[in-house]
Amino acid sequence: MTEFDKREEAYEKRFALDEELRFKATARRNKLLGLWVAEQIGKSGADAQAYAKSVILADFEEAGDADVIRKVKADLEAAGKSTDDAQLQAKLRELMAQAVDALKAGR
Repeated sequence: MTEFDKREEAYEKRFALDEELRFKATARRNKLLGLWVAEQIGKSGADAQAYAKSVILADFEEAGDADVIRKVKADLEAAGKSTDDAQLQAKLRELMAQAVDALKAGR
């Protein structure tokens, strides 16, 4: 195996690991968002966990965060809680930082 082949293999492994971590962090972030929204709309316990799972699943509808924001915004508005996209995007950034920190800490 040449030096170039070794570098290429190492790069591919790193890319795969980075993608896996990004996926896990995004799923964790979405769960945290779901739990936060559940609290805002008065859900707790198993209902909050089920709602958080629905937020995770909503992220598979399309690429990016628009599907998640659309879902939680509609649910908040249906519960009489006003919010806008900028507030939700700020919350997503905050929760992503928490999710990444938790993954790095092995939690």
